[in-house]
Amino acid sequence: MYNREILKPLKNWWNSKEILILFGARQVGKSTLLDILCEQNPDMIILNCEQTIVADILQSKDINRIQNLFENKQIVAFAEAQEIPEISKILKLLYDDKRIQQKLIVTGSSSFELANKTGEPLTGRNIKFRMFPLSLAEISEKKGYLNVEEMLDELLVYGSYPGIIDLPLSEKKKKLMDLTGDYLFKDIYKFEQVRNPDVLRKLLKAIALQVGNLVSVPELASLTGVSVITAERYLDLLEKSFVIFRLGSYSNNLRNELKKSRKYYFYDNGVRNAVLNNFISVSERTDIGALWENFCVSEYLKRNENRGILSNLYFWRTYDGAEIDMVEERDGKLFAFEFKWNVKRKVAIPFSFRENYDVESIEVINREKLYFFIND
Repeated sequence: MYNREILKPLKNWWNSKEILILFGARQVGKSTLLDILCEQNPDMIILNCEQTIVADILQSKDINRIQNLFENKQIVAFAEAQEIPEISKILKLLYDDKRIQQKLIVTGSSSFELANKTGEPLTGRNIKFRMFPLSLAEISEKKGYLNVEEMLDELLVYGSYPGIIDLPLSEKKKKLMDLTGDYLFKDIYKFEQVRNPDVLRKLLKAIALQVGNLVSVPELASLTGVSVITAERYLDLLEKSFVIFRLGSYSNNLRNELKKSRKYYFYDNGVRNAVLNNFISVSERTDIGALWENFCVSEYLKRNENRGILSNLYFWRTYDGAEIDMVEERDGKLFAFEFKWNVKRKVAIPFSFRENYDVESIEVINREKLYFFIND
């Protein structure tokens, strides 16, 4: 069992009236987290919204029937809440009814579906959290720093999904291929009109090949044979289902800076490699630079989210090719990072960036500095 960092910020809102909503991709450990909370809180009950009887009673909107579901428990968790049509209206009804004194927790596997259904009706009534595959900090807490060092190559190739990380190598590949089959996109296929799933896969493969590089949506659209509007929509769905995320370009409106470009990364390296069906070892890979950058950016994102650190992440680049891999804007200050797998390689930080921006620090993150980068 891994201790999940998200528990701490989650518990900070434990005594508030707001409904706690936990988003995350399938298989990242939301159900396990609820089980842990239930073990720690005997006065808690978990209701699975995929069960017909639970769904029927909730959709009846009959407060008395719904209260019977709670079995006099004071903390009620609704798992897989996106399965309930009009879930936002039901949650609003429960929140506003003075007879309901229970603390309500909601989980869902597809943020776009749950977000749409917990939108306006729950404005001011909810606190949202995001859950990810295991972070390096969570892994090192259980296994120790030295073990994490030993398994780093494995993490770069197979990722850190809770149900995969401790499997033998012979089983990891199959599990990842199963995950990145229709299962990972189940919510997209179920709740959105995706006329051609093959296009979605081609688009995702193109993104996987361009990790760390600028992405042109018109080029992606041309490559997959769809309109730019359709490509944008599919990219949005992949983001909202926690498969990929984007970094925008940082700019202070200097003449030669890129201002509207974007880069895409995967929340998990294993998913990225499964999309490409490429599980060869780190020592033999030609894309190790992209793997390292994806790993570092996603780990830093998880670190900030899990610890409730508010910041904005960008990349920086000029038309003449000068660039910074990641720029963090936090508390009105700028922090810059370059990610290099090759420990011995010297990195030249663009003079134009140093000259035009007041940066707190510029760090080059290689394997030797990874642990401190994540745990600083």
